[in-house]
Amino acid sequence: MIIGTGKIYLSANWVHSLKEKRMIVKSIIDKVKHRFNVSIAEVDKQDFHQSIVIGIACVSNDSKQANSIIQNVIDYIELNTDAIVENIEVEIY
Repeated sequence: MIIGTGKIYLSANWVHSLKEKRMIVKSIIDKVKHRFNVSIAEVDKQDFHQSIVIGIACVSNDSKQANSIIQNVIDYIELNTDAIVENIEVEIY
């Protein structure tokens, strides 16, 4: 069993409240859940209204497939949000 994980650090400088941030995060999570079969959640910096950290995980029987799934989700998030991607961490176990 291979586990693929990813963390995406986003910056949304135009956000002025946690309510705005929650709407953006919820939109991203809902879109990804609908399109991909992965686990996804906001995993850090929940109390900072301009910083978003989203974690992704998938399980596969092949490390190449796990990496491909995580990369596809990351690419999808980059294309479907106005937030700036600051950093991406991908690990395959």
